Amino acid sequence: MQARLLGRTGPRVSNLCLGTMQFGWTADERSSFAVMDAFVEAGGNFLDTADVYSRWAPGNPGGVSEQIIGRWLQERRNRDRLIVATKVRGRMWEGPDGEGLSRAHILRAIEDSLRRLQIETIDLYQCHSPDDKTPLEETLRAFEEMISSGKVRHIGASNFTSAQLAEAVRVAGENSLPRFETLQPHYNLVHRAEYEVGLASLCEREGIGVIPYSPLAAGFLTGKYRPGQAQPRSARAGRVREYMNAPGFAVLEALDGVAAAHNTTPAAVALAWQMTRPAIVAPIVGANSPQQLADLLPAANLALSPDEIGALDRISASF
Repeated sequence: MQARLLGRTGPRVSNLCLGTMQFGWTADERSSFAVMDAFVEAGGNFLDTADVYSRWAPGNPGGVSEQIIGRWLQERRNRDRLIVATKVRGRMWEGPDGEGLSRAHILRAIEDSLRRLQIETIDLYQCHSPDDKTPLEETLRAFEEMISSGKVRHIGASNFTSAQLAEAVRVAGENSLPRFETLQPHYNLVHRAEYEVGLASLCEREGIGVIPYSPLAAGFLTGKYRPGQAQPRSARAGRVREYMNAPGFAVLEALDGVAAAHNTTPAAVALAWQMTRPAIVAPIVGANSPQQLADLLPAANLALSPDEIGALDRISASF
């Protein structure tokens, strides 16, 4: 894999990030360990999780993904070679401070995440989504405390609009507080406007590193959803219905053509296209097995031609 700088002051990370939302949901601990082993063996060093993963799954109280990563780090003894990112915001306990970005929630949530991950410092601590009930200055001051105490190295945001991110940058600058060095937006070939209209130019201008989630549109861009075929059994199958139309299938056809030219997978092409965007550092990819991961890894070193990039731009422009 290639190494890229994570934001203006962040560490160097692999140009693919391993997302771990599926750990303890659609992948058990043994499978999760195998996926992380395969990712590291391929040169990856960047893991992303969240404290809430995956509370929506039956019997999952949240924190399970972090726990699995923590046990793996202890068994493999490779903490010093990895960049570990997690998130805070979602409800993790009952009571008024059980969710949000208040100082009270952050101070308890980070201790819980550090304990589950079995580490002393979180490399990248991210707001999972905005909290309109808490002033940005309070949130950033809490993060400043965490950085000063050595519990956090860098901070980032996820699911912020361009207006929210610009305001966060302003508040940090005016108060000499730590600023978000990364953004984690929803972005892919069939979901472009949310990031490209406003956020892309802001991140490029401010030197904010972008680590998009759902870069394969919940699996749609892998090519396993085709017109006239039965949908594969998947916990995320319902999320791809909005793409199963003529424009969406046209994007798949274009991906097929480029993939054939490079003897690779449509998924790898979709990820490689995303990595040509100026501020993108590392798309966040997920896999339930090393075999699934193997279809994605070629993206890390796949160079698309200007004509191929232009064709994919045009066919997906309506999104």
